[in-house]
Amino acid sequence: MRCPFCDADKDKLKVIDSRGCEGGRAIRRRRKCVQCEKRFTTYERIETNIRLAVIKRDGSRMPFDRGKILHGLERACFKRAVKLEALHRIVEEVEEEVHKACDKEVPSSVIGELVTNKLRRLDQVAYVRFASVYRRFKTLDDLVNEAKAVIGAQHHDLPGQGKLFVEATGGQGDDEEDAGGKR
Repeated sequence: MRCPFCDADKDKLKVIDSRGCEGGRAIRRRRKCVQCEKRFTTYERIETNIRLAVIKRDGSRMPFDRGKILHGLERACFKRAVKLEALHRIVEEVEEEVHKACDKEVPSSVIGELVTNKLRRLDQVAYVRFASVYRRFKTLDDLVNEAKAVIGAQHHDLPGQGKLFVEATGGQGDDEEDAGGKR
């Protein structure tokens, strides 16, 4: 193991915190490099011989890769107020559900639906970004219809939920609030 920032060897790394994760199937370790003073997280997992294959849309098969899910989530949440820990939690939950439901193969559509359902509850804008790539919207109308469905859903009342569209404050006539706070 080497520091991802300064490439210091394992003798220069110090474990700050260690705890179980992924339902006890892995250990998460928080480390600090003594040389550059930066911190990073590592995960220790048992390598299993039974690899889960993902069946892609074109019928090809690839090994399941949790890193691809995280990368897609990071891109969808770019410049959003979403913590990396929340994205890791989604990846862990999806991986756990996939391993419980599927023995050797899982369609990519199952993974995509699990991710979109969890992301929709986390952040509406990130959800629409992810869904636009995952569902391959062909027209702007498809994207707008999905955004309207998100706006109409009850998920917008969740605390900390990112808003898809912000309503303009103030306006003309009937839209302004009166002194009593009523419209």
